[in-house]
Amino acid sequence: MTVLYEDNHIIIVNKTVSEIVQGDKTGDKPLSEIVKEYLKEKYNKPGNVFCGVTHRLDRPTSGIVVFAKTSKALPRLNDMFKNKEIDKTYWAIVKKMPKQPERTLRHYLVRNEKQNKSYAYDEEKPNSKQAILHYKLIAHSDKYNLLEIDLETGRHHQIRCQLAKIGCPIKGDLKYGAERSNPDGGISLHARKISFIHPVSKVKIEVVAPTPEDNLWKALESIVKK
Repeated sequence: MTVLYEDNHIIIVNKTVSEIVQGDKTGDKPLSEIVKEYLKEKYNKPGNVFCGVTHRLDRPTSGIVVFAKTSKALPRLNDMFKNKEIDKTYWAIVKKMPKQPERTLRHYLVRNEKQNKSYAYDEEKPNSKQAILHYKLIAHSDKYNLLEIDLETGRHHQIRCQLAKIGCPIKGDLKYGAERSNPDGGISLHARKISFIHPVSKVKIEVVAPTPEDNLWKALESIVKK
């Protein structure tokens, strides 16, 4: 975990692929607890420290996670995420180049709780939810392609599922059809950028998360910068 931004009400961190945002059945220490410990130590606070979870990021995904430091900011941030007042941009590495360099994907997703997996369909199905995202190809090497993705909806495993549906599973994502796993056990999906109007100060906040310390990420990122 690296802190990317912090003020009186909000703390934004860069999550690694191994960290979980909230506690789950694994019993591993969640990011919310790590942030609490960081705040307790930094400000030498006695007793409990407030750290509210405002949204989630899949465990194998890296990048931006926003936490609320106050009970004033938490419900406001929750509402902003719910009402799509927060713009999130993701980067994903895929092996197969999509047929179109830029496209809006619209599918209907059905979530299977037992498998912890979603399935994408072109037509509406019972219990399905519409999923919309926009992607564009921003860099490519001999073997891999870097996509920039803007989400219009926030469904379970949405990016992973929709990219797999068009034949472009994310690198390392065995669950959605990748050929092999990544050495770190994660997938090459990174919550790259977030921008929103601060719920308390009303100032515009924009934060970019550095890509993982990985040769492929750095190589593709250097192409984007050229």
